Amino acid sequence: MTVTNSPTSGGNAVDKGGDAQIPVRPDDVTLTIDGVEVSVPKGTLVIRAAETVGIEIPRFCDHPLLDPVGACRQCLVEVATPDRDGNVRSMPKPQASCTMAVSSGMVVKTQNTSAVADKAQHGQMEFLLINHPLDCPVCDKGGECPLQNQAMSNGRAVSRFDDVKRTYPKPINISSQVLLDRDRCILCARCTRFSDQIAGDPFIALVERGALQQIGIYEEKPFESYFSGNTVQICPVGALTGAAYRFRSRPFDLVSTPSVCEHCASGCSMRTDHRRGLVLRRMAGLDNDVNEEWNCDKGRWAFTYATQPDRIELPMVRGTDGQLKVVGWPEALAAAAAGLSRSSAAGVLVGGRVSTEDAYAYGKFARVVLGTNDIDFRARPHSLEEVEFLAKHVVATAPGVQSGSAGGSEVGAAPGSVTYADLEAAKTVLLVGFEPEDESPIVFLRLRKAFRQNKTAVFAIGSVPTWGLKKMGGTLIPALPGHEADVLVDLTSTEVGRAADAGLGEGGIVLVGERLATSAGALSAAADLAATKGARLAWVPRRAGERGALEAGALGSLLPGGRPVSDRVARGEVAGVWEVARLPDTPARDTAGIIEAAVTGEIDALVVGGVDPADIGSAHALDALERAFVISFELRESAVTAVADVVLPVAAQAEKLGSYLNWEGRVRNFEQALTSNAVSDYRAIDMLANEMGFFLETRTQREIHAQLEALRAWEGRHDVVLDTATLRAAKAAVVTDASRGEYLLETWSTLLDAGRMQDGEPFLAGTAPRAVARLSPASAAVLQVADGDLVTVSGPLGRVALPVAVTKGMLDGVVWLPTNAKECAVRAGLGSDAGHVVTVSKGALV
Repeated sequence: MTVTNSPTSGGNAVDKGGDAQIPVRPDDVTLTIDGVEVSVPKGTLVIRAAETVGIEIPRFCDHPLLDPVGACRQCLVEVATPDRDGNVRSMPKPQASCTMAVSSGMVVKTQNTSAVADKAQHGQMEFLLINHPLDCPVCDKGGECPLQNQAMSNGRAVSRFDDVKRTYPKPINISSQVLLDRDRCILCARCTRFSDQIAGDPFIALVERGALQQIGIYEEKPFESYFSGNTVQICPVGALTGAAYRFRSRPFDLVSTPSVCEHCASGCSMRTDHRRGLVLRRMAGLDNDVNEEWNCDKGRWAFTYATQPDRIELPMVRGTDGQLKVVGWPEALAAAAAGLSRSSAAGVLVGGRVSTEDAYAYGKFARVVLGTNDIDFRARPHSLEEVEFLAKHVVATAPGVQSGSAGGSEVGAAPGSVTYADLEAAKTVLLVGFEPEDESPIVFLRLRKAFRQNKTAVFAIGSVPTWGLKKMGGTLIPALPGHEADVLVDLTSTEVGRAADAGLGEGGIVLVGERLATSAGALSAAADLAATKGARLAWVPRRAGERGALEAGALGSLLPGGRPVSDRVARGEVAGVWEVARLPDTPARDTAGIIEAAVTGEIDALVVGGVDPADIGSAHALDALERAFVISFELRESAVTAVADVVLPVAAQAEKLGSYLNWEGRVRNFEQALTSNAVSDYRAIDMLANEMGFFLETRTQREIHAQLEALRAWEGRHDVVLDTATLRAAKAAVVTDASRGEYLLETWSTLLDAGRMQDGEPFLAGTAPRAVARLSPASAAVLQVADGDLVTVSGPLGRVALPVAVTKGMLDGVVWLPTNAKECAVRAGLGSDAGHVVTVSKGALV
């Protein structure tokens, strides 16, 4: 871009450093805006070109991530263009700058230099305010309303309208979470365009014409979208509001703190707004490299879990009567230290929600204080094959140097990982064991954007064609649950597989989800396929803290930075930074191994941080907790605290500093929003270590970051030594018999489910998808059921009755269930998981 400062610019031009010139690109177009000459890429909209030189044109319908529509007409400017003889002639009427692309020699005059444009904008503002209610004192948008601001800057001082304003019944429930006040709507179409273009959920639309035009909803298609909250945020008036925040505060009473979403590995930038020690709302932050300006409804509204009545605020110790009693920190730490000192062996179980700093502290505590490598952050179904995959293909990769990261800490900052930008640019993306809309919503939005704008071909290996896959323009490559490896090894056996195979060979990307860990050989097959085709490979976990925990050393086989525990040099580097003589070199147990050892008595103490036993998928998890001496670092009462010997309360995300690594390996820092007496996990761990006579140096975030900076990504080999030789055991053929009602189970967690981090938000819960049992048309015919009919699905531990959803394109002999819905708990209730055989029968069995 080239900018020439001019005295006629009215003080609106941005100073670009005197006479310094930015080289003009070959496809740049040069025009003049308010006397300022500017060169911008061909196709740039006039309103965008004005922004490059610091000239703000008022607008309502315009949004940089939405297709232009020219609905509000507030951005009118005077435009002149050269005719065929080179004479610059003004257009007869003001033009909408948000829909007009620049052209060579164009001369634009905004409201700053043109009386015509200024009058047009004043007139349009008057039209917009004719029926708009004067309810600013009670409107949730008051104080941060573009209509308010521009009515003052670009509107008339006095209204000439003295008739009765148009009114509608209000509010209208678009969903349980989003409410519509039609009186305030200015028909900018931001909400309808977002729903249609970005989310792909076109369940609201403009209806009628002229004075009757309004936002309409389809009664037969309720507004069910994981992204509906974005329509509230981008609404330029108070027409759309969130039920949870409505009438609770004024924007100017709130204190805002930059934050990051804690619910999944997308790593969305957020803004936490709080008042008087209470979080009242969260908004999507602007981060063009990650979430752009969007987030999902779970990230926006699921923050009330930390204020539930079962919040643990003080330490507790189990007395001789078997009951937990509240004690002070010194007594609790002494009891915990005594229990660990008496134990013969201990293990550490860490949930996937912890911050990178917390995970680092757990890992260091295990090695330095407990002298063990028995630590695992995977509080979910997992496998030893996954450890090998993570060590070779995931750990110590990242988008590159993260400038400005807190404390200079960059765990795993070696370049080479897949990024969101790579997803947009890829010609082909193959999904394996991964449903983006449910498990990483921003990945879904980027893939949908890539499909719409760049014609990216999306393929998914699985058994169920989903609504999310359809919105990404995706194609299903059929594979039975648990047998994804068979398809990956022989991808070219089908026509659709050959198309995916060819696309991967042209700079494609393979995205694998954490669910693939339990499909024997699938992770290895995905890695081999990517290597063979020259495609890039990325792992997308579901929980926000898993990637950071991997890099920080909360996996037994790997030390911080991806250093293999089995490598003597790697252990020596870490020991040097930690200032200890040596580190344990014994093979590490995974979560399943730790639980088994606790059941048999080989491990008699467990340190547990934020783990839900029902998530692990082990029938022995509770038994292990009951047999061992348990120290629980927890936020709220849980199944772990119910049997724990010592409970140490820890801070919620809003109450502490920290960071995550998202699935890219990108550092995502969050700041402390609320002041409380709660301490971070890493601080509590440091105090416990000190009680046991160890100086752990994890008391502050600064101490941890200094150590992480010293333990940057390991540059050696990432081979790990595991305690089994059955990594690549072949998947046994599964035989099902439809005549006996035997089906293969497919399952994953939907974005909105019965997770405890969504507690306390009834409005959000009202938008959760209904729990159903999905069957193919042929399977439904065998069972003689139709949509809505009840079927009973039975597993080893129990059974559940759900309505049927007949799904076209789904594989026969497969039944899909949500993993953790309120009506259906697959692991805890059925004792089953993906790839297992379950029994399906018609009706609800008593």
